[in-house]
Amino acid sequence: MRSVTFPDGRTVPALGQGTWHMGESRASRRAEADALRLGLDLGMTLIDTAEMYADGAAEEVVAEAITGRRDDAFVVSKALPQNAGGKRLAAACERSLRRLRTERIDLYLLHWRGSVPLADTVAGMEALRAAGKIVAWGVSNLDAAEMGELAALPGGKGCATDQVLYNPTARGIEFDLLPWCEAHGIPVMAYSPVGQGGALLRSPALAQVARRHHATPAQVAIAWSLRHPLVISIPKSSDPEHVRANAAAAALRLTDADRAAIDRAFPPPVRAQPLAML
Repeated sequence: MRSVTFPDGRTVPALGQGTWHMGESRASRRAEADALRLGLDLGMTLIDTAEMYADGAAEEVVAEAITGRRDDAFVVSKALPQNAGGKRLAAACERSLRRLRTERIDLYLLHWRGSVPLADTVAGMEALRAAGKIVAWGVSNLDAAEMGELAALPGGKGCATDQVLYNPTARGIEFDLLPWCEAHGIPVMAYSPVGQGGALLRSPALAQVARRHHATPAQVAIAWSLRHPLVISIPKSSDPEHVRANAAAAALRLTDADRAAIDRAFPPPVRAQPLAML
């Protein structure tokens, strides 16, 4: 599986695992943890979660999944905007550490921008890093202008990633954000690479490409998100069959004709667009 390198030199597989909507039902938590463990076995060692997901219960699912194999996993979590500075950020991080049952978070993100000044967030993240609570920090749902603003702050160049919505129906980042991150050596994490609600997976273009490769439309969407060398894709699944299919998508190489077909159905941006978010 292709790997992606963060600014601090650490590498992760380009295909990871998301946990949005995990932990919402106690009855399904064991199956969700099993799915994450299967993903680890298949090489998808980056697991993304957040304090917001199921009010922290998704982090508890991750904790169960990585029990006994913490060093096999690269754990990413996110702080809510209202907790993005000072003592509130430190407290939010401590709560996440307890739920994850770990001594460190490998990458800790601001979930989206709120009213807390970015300078306060950077200072808080750097303090957590100095204390050994987190190894690195980044952001989520910031556009190109905001990334420039962040980089200009004292310590702002310590940002390791920007996690954003990215799939064929949400390509706005290709115009400005993705080139900005590429110029600064910052990987982009793509959430919801197969879309939401199934509309993308019903696309005739994706179905046509999938038939050529004896694959599924979801695998094509994941492979499409992975075509850029700085993109880390984090599909979520709690179904073992889907987890295996997701992992297999890392080996799918789209041809020029495949990409052209997807471009015709979902044209790339020709001007700056507001950042798409879920």
